[in-house]
Amino acid sequence: MSARITLTMKNSSEEIGQERIGDWVLEKNNQFIAFSKPASIPVQADKTEDKSLQQLAEIYAKSKLHLVNRIDRPVSGVVLFAKNSKAMTELTEQFKNREINKTYLAIVAAEPPAPQGKLTHWIEKDGRTNRSSISDTKTSENAQEAILEYHLLGSSDRYFLLEVRLISGRHHQVRAQLAKVGCPIKGDVKYGARRGNKDRSIHLHAWKLSFLHPVTRERISLEAPLPNESLWDAMKVFLHEEL
Repeated sequence: MSARITLTMKNSSEEIGQERIGDWVLEKNNQFIAFSKPASIPVQADKTEDKSLQQLAEIYAKSKLHLVNRIDRPVSGVVLFAKNSKAMTELTEQFKNREINKTYLAIVAAEPPAPQGKLTHWIEKDGRTNRSSISDTKTSENAQEAILEYHLLGSSDRYFLLEVRLISGRHHQVRAQLAKVGCPIKGDVKYGARRGNKDRSIHLHAWKLSFLHPVTRERISLEAPLPNESLWDAMKVFLHEEL
């Protein structure tokens, strides 16, 4: 049984609360371990020196882990680690070859231009500001093609729930592309939201991750439960309608 720890963000007066790291585990075996990361915890150590998911995961696993996929600090959802270098190489190849399926849920404050669609842009990361700029055409040699598909699942009186499937995987891709079409994610002030969330999260959730087992080649499908938060709770009805 994993130890109960208290996670406190160094630069915030808010305490996440007592958590069992084992409660975040979605699946584990000899080749990989997957966690459902809460929002506001960094995947890897950053300048804040707050405890990262990787540090906590290695304490839990009692071994070094190899990070396979990253999600932004204010985002919640599935994060995958390989337990050995061979598994890491195999899973990385799957990402490179677009054999891994990544599905997000996003709550936005504006109705998308169509109930479903495919967005294609060119995106470029600015390391100085940790922000990605996006355009309809390739404006520099460093710009990369960013492609996603979205589907409107439902809406409340103020917000819209989108299912987003990533075709490519770029820095801040979902956040930047949705903002580009006038649908900034709730709480994401970096990309145009009017105000931030109190806990510094944004309403973007890395919901599902599907990949081939690095040894058996069996298809593995992981799903991270939605955050325990009032707006996410209100949107759950639209997920049930999809099932």
